[in-house]
Amino acid sequence: MSEKVLVLFRDEDRLAAYQRALAAAAIDVEYRTPGQDLEMEGFGGLILTGGTDVDPALYGQNRAPETDAPDIERDQCELRLLEQATGRDLPVFAICRGLQILNVFFGGTLQQHLPQTDRHRCRPDDKAEPAHSVSIEPDSLLSAACQTLTLDVNSRHHQAVDRLGLGLRVTARAPDGVIEAVEHADKLFVLAVQWHPEDQVFRYSEQLRLFTEFGAFLNSRSRAHHK
Repeated sequence: MSEKVLVLFRDEDRLAAYQRALAAAAIDVEYRTPGQDLEMEGFGGLILTGGTDVDPALYGQNRAPETDAPDIERDQCELRLLEQATGRDLPVFAICRGLQILNVFFGGTLQQHLPQTDRHRCRPDDKAEPAHSVSIEPDSLLSAACQTLTLDVNSRHHQAVDRLGLGLRVTARAPDGVIEAVEHADKLFVLAVQWHPEDQVFRYSEQLRLFTEFGAFLNSRSRAHHK
């Protein structure tokens, strides 16, 4: 029996796609909003979802005009959960904003507004519609999960990794060089993607495999833990 995964979210109207994707991957989850009392105790893994921009003060910058007003409660909650999850080497899967807070957690910085924003902040009616391709590094969690070295992804972000966090490895880039996925070299399963695979799981099997690979690792870790 697998342990329950904590899925942190802020906006309920964006939750349905995650619910469908995680149900399709047969992952046992609990959905929670940020709070001061939220801890990783009792959870076997962590999924961080998309949302508003990370507070630039956390990486030593002033807020640019294009950057969202900070959600301090969410930032602090996610940083605390990441400290607990990575400290116990629990599996972590981070999506869009999740990648950005993960990079900041490990000491990295963000580019607050991409000059080529129109290539990355795409908002078609069909959220599964690809915006661009990504090139994936071999010998990575991402390539093993997707079973490919190129992938067409959707995109709706205007920020991206600038200085890479300590211990992180870039495992996918867009054609313009923007970092689209990172992993932690010294953790068993810490994977973050800049796009929104939850919107694409029923059209592209590679995107569903990101969730099922996370679930498979969670199950194998749980079995080993309970032997």
